[in-house]
Amino acid sequence: MHAIRLHAFGPAENLALEEVPDPTPAPGQVRIAVTAAGVHVLDTALRRGMTGPYPVPVELPTVPGREVAGTVDALGEGTDPAWLGRRVVAHLGMVPGGYAELAVTDAARLHEIPPALGDAEAVAMIGTGRTTLGILQFTDLGPDAVALVTAAAGGIGTLLVQYAKNAGATVIGLAGGPEKVTRVLANGADLAVDYRRPDWPDRVRAYLDGRRATVLFDAVGGATGRAALDLLGRGGQHVVYGWAGKGPHDGEPLTLTDEELTRRGITAPPILGPAMIEKAGGDIRTLELRSLDEAAAGRLRPAVQRFPLADAAGAHRALETRATMGKVVLVP
Repeated sequence: MHAIRLHAFGPAENLALEEVPDPTPAPGQVRIAVTAAGVHVLDTALRRGMTGPYPVPVELPTVPGREVAGTVDALGEGTDPAWLGRRVVAHLGMVPGGYAELAVTDAARLHEIPPALGDAEAVAMIGTGRTTLGILQFTDLGPDAVALVTAAAGGIGTLLVQYAKNAGATVIGLAGGPEKVTRVLANGADLAVDYRRPDWPDRVRAYLDGRRATVLFDAVGGATGRAALDLLGRGGQHVVYGWAGKGPHDGEPLTLTDEELTRRGITAPPILGPAMIEKAGGDIRTLELRSLDEAAAGRLRPAVQRFPLADAAGAHRALETRATMGKVVLVP
């Protein structure tokens, strides 16, 4: 099979398409003929050598990628034969191996893809979708809510805008550049602004006409996140799930002291990692199932940007420079 392998940590160019032996599923595992593989920001961190989130040392060479969809084409010993030939999606966990024509995983990680859902869209929902619903566990959106969404053209941002609109909230989306702003408006936002323009906070204030945001979903941080925070009213929620801004103080998380939270009269609940899993009842698959169901029913519509498997380096470059819209997916 062909797979993307990383032999040395470093730039995107270190991702190389190579021919490697086909993997063999172990007992309790399946092998998936991959039709779509998700690209996550953690993949770019791994490529650069930032392996902290991984529970065991990452040995090189490695095949990155943790989200795959496709058809089960082989079974390990003891695996339920009913899985053979089924169209499935799986999050591989903190184990690489997705950027390939074939991938193996435990059968316990599989979900059958609903007939109404495409493979690339299923990949988007198994990772990005489950995180979105995990974030939304901590909020209460309704007709009185005003949701301010940074990175609103991204994979999670796209779904947050849709969910908030479905709940009847007023939704304001921030995006970088005219094309992304147009996409956010088409996705249902009441207002979309280009956060690269210095006057964007004034445009939001004028639109709200005295109202304030009740929840800020922030994946940008830095100066943009700070400006968005100033639009959040007392009693509001500051929900941080990333810090990928490309402006001043690029990549800086916006952390607030208890004193500042009290002075502003807002809350900032911890939502990532163990907090999200605990809120979901201790089972991340609960969020995966809900995510796939929401997409199959058409209530959430993931945006997907496809790259050929051979151009994994290009996908990484685009993701790191915020030149993508929606979930980035590699297609073998």
